[in-house]
Amino acid sequence: MTDDAMDAPRTDQARAERPAGEPAEQPVVVWSRNSEERQGTPLVVMLHGFGSHERDLFSFAHLLPERFTYAAVRAPLAEGPGYTWFPLDPMRLAYRSEDARRAVDELWAWIDSVRGDHSSVTLLGFSMGMAMATSLLRSRPTEFAAVIGLSGFAVDPEGDPETTEYFDDEGLAAAQVPFFWGRDQEDPVIPAEYVDYTHSWANRAVKLTKVLYAGAGHGIVPQEITHMGEFLEFSVRG
Repeated sequence: MTDDAMDAPRTDQARAERPAGEPAEQPVVVWSRNSEERQGTPLVVMLHGFGSHERDLFSFAHLLPERFTYAAVRAPLAEGPGYTWFPLDPMRLAYRSEDARRAVDELWAWIDSVRGDHSSVTLLGFSMGMAMATSLLRSRPTEFAAVIGLSGFAVDPEGDPETTEYFDDEGLAAAQVPFFWGRDQEDPVIPAEYVDYTHSWANRAVKLTKVLYAGAGHGIVPQEITHMGEFLEFSVRG
């Protein structure tokens, strides 16, 4: 991925007193349009990976269909040179499902604050951002037009009853939300057991389009960006 972004991006950062059950502040967001240009457009929420930042995925937003509004969101927790959505052991990629669930709840507060301005909401997540995107989808299966997951994984509840109840996979299977999953079969970062779980979950819960990109490693290649654009145009109407 690259650190370069589109010319003159719009960055919103609002700070407020924390209501009970909500995050301490609204996230930093880079937008592809000014606020007055967003009304009625389909929104794509871009969620970066572990230790990265909001301008990473935003660097290729200008290569995706122009009719969409793109909003790249910064994760809330500082991690190395960037940020993370929830605590993660970078050596083993170990995490707690309850931490992921808490991060999803906090991100929902922001999504709910902007979704009314748009005709639909689609999620695009890379690596840990894919874990966030799939968890958002599983928590409210009918709220998204489509989801794109890149080089990442879906959260395994790991026997945690609260997270198992939080995820409505039965409702998601009924909704058949279009889901694009792009990855390299030789990805050196995502553990095989995470991929196996994600594959099993996706086959039973979403309308899956899965594409393998040899040589991508733990990254995104130009052909993948082209395919994402085609998927957005085909899957998201209006």
